[in-house]
Amino acid sequence: MKRLNAPPDADMSALNAANQSVAQSTAMALADATDNLRNLNTLSTTAIGTALSQLLETGDTKYMDIITQAQNVVSNGAENFGAVGEKIASVLYDRTS
Repeated sequence: MKRLNAPPDADMSALNAANQSVAQSTAMALADATDNLRNLNTLSTTAIGTALSQLLETGDTKYMDIITQAQNVVSNGAENFGAVGEKIASVLYDRTS
């Protein structure tokens, strides 16, 4: 009969602790990347709104450059988020192989 309250095997205990640490670290990295993307979107949306308001008020086309740059920030942020996601997936896949 198997003892239910037996301590775990030392080798498996260390492996399980390492796997939990990797899982927690990757989850935190993904959460940070998500926060970063959210913050970039908030800042860019604010910049676009302000620049659009100024463009409509003044007609000065320099505000179009600001809008374009803010849109590029969002695009770069999304690419970075995708790269982080791919790296996290590769780390988790390597751990299960």
